Amino acid sequence: MKLYNYFRSSASYRVRIALALKGLSYEYVAVHLVKNEQLGDAFRALAPSQLVPALVLDEPGVAPLTQSLAIIEYLEEAHPEPPLLPKDPLARARVRAIALDMACEIHPLDNLRVLRYLVKEMGLSEDDKNRWYRHWVETGLETVERQLAGHADTGRFCHGDTPGLADCVLVPQIHNAQRMSCRLEHVPTVMRIFETCMAEPAFATTQASACPDAA
Repeated sequence: MKLYNYFRSSASYRVRIALALKGLSYEYVAVHLVKNEQLGDAFRALAPSQLVPALVLDEPGVAPLTQSLAIIEYLEEAHPEPPLLPKDPLARARVRAIALDMACEIHPLDNLRVLRYLVKEMGLSEDDKNRWYRHWVETGLETVERQLAGHADTGRFCHGDTPGLADCVLVPQIHNAQRMSCRLEHVPTVMRIFETCMAEPAFATTQASACPDAA
């Protein structure tokens, strides 16, 4: 497999974590978003959205997989052990809801192309852009905290005592929040789970600073 990704992309980091948890090897292919490499014809042929990540399978004629959660769900179905989703349908729905609260409600608002548009097209200052970023991350994580805090199914990780899909999404979001100096003391359960995750090799060895294209 080849994973086309960018070291600071939280969506890419989600997939790197999932691959590590599954014990799957892959070739790391860097796509530098700040240098606009994702906008080139070669990458657009792999990913029409021109977004990372993209996973190319070792199967001739199979189209590349795109969208991080779709890739992770594919990995879960194709390589079911160890599982990233619980067996119970209601528990699976809970895990997906926690993941989507970050992947759909927070991440799209602080995505690089959105932040660029705010500055270049809307004329926001860097301070205003950063205030936008912090507002949506901090309020979004507060929702995740309410999902997790005091819930009977919350364990060492988002659901139970083994890492899963929701943790794959939570950790990259917190790394981004820390990089942008977001307020995080209001989400103690989220941060407890984050620290638990970062003690696991699958999360620590795939973080941005450990990537070959980190700079």
